[in-house]
Amino acid sequence: MPRVLLVEDEPAIADTLVYALSTECFEVTHVLTGADALAAFAGELHDFVILDIGLPDMTGIDVCRRLREMSAVPVLFLTARDGEVDRILGLELGGDDYVTKPFSPREIVARVRAILRRTQAARVGTSEAATASAPPAASTSQGVFHHDAAAMRIHCHGRRLDLTAHEYKLLLVLLEKPGRVFTRDQLLDHAWEDPGAVTDRTIDAHIKSIRAKMRASHPGAEDHIQTRRGLGYLLSLD
Repeated sequence: MPRVLLVEDEPAIADTLVYALSTECFEVTHVLTGADALAAFAGELHDFVILDIGLPDMTGIDVCRRLREMSAVPVLFLTARDGEVDRILGLELGGDDYVTKPFSPREIVARVRAILRRTQAARVGTSEAATASAPPAASTSQGVFHHDAAAMRIHCHGRRLDLTAHEYKLLLVLLEKPGRVFTRDQLLDHAWEDPGAVTDRTIDAHIKSIRAKMRASHPGAEDHIQTRRGLGYLLSLD
């Protein structure tokens, strides 16, 4: 039974979602504040987080940022605002989807199921690919990069890169085929469950963040990700 952490301070919305999820065989933990959400997540394993952006003690964006320091758990944002800036900001922090109020509880359940299904399939695929390429250890090394598939971590020059879920997926796509140019659309298709929910600028922002983290691990390491103007990005091992 998948465990869902619901972070929502509006009782009417929370009660509806708890009922809808429970009747569909999800185990739901409901909390009202960001602080309670972080405590609940740290105390028990959860498979999914439904996170309201407008919380009484901190924003859902801040909660997501803290969660990403602990886990790559899928996150679905709930918000009363439908601005593009809010949408891109939330997804760039590692959110997997974004729903604007009002919404149908059945839609939320369907999205949770879809995201869990895709996330689990991606993990299985990543693990199988790593096992096939380097049995029996689920890890590979290419140049200055080391990929630990079991832990879903990438190291650069011996230092672990502190990547968000989408940053990890993006870098892994580039790392699996070094020297190949990927267009922004191709990267969106590989790293997002719903590519239509984000824009080309999202890819650029994530690449910028990955480069900064690579530079922090080793000055000059950011140059391994190269831009092909008008085409896309590639990873060079030279």
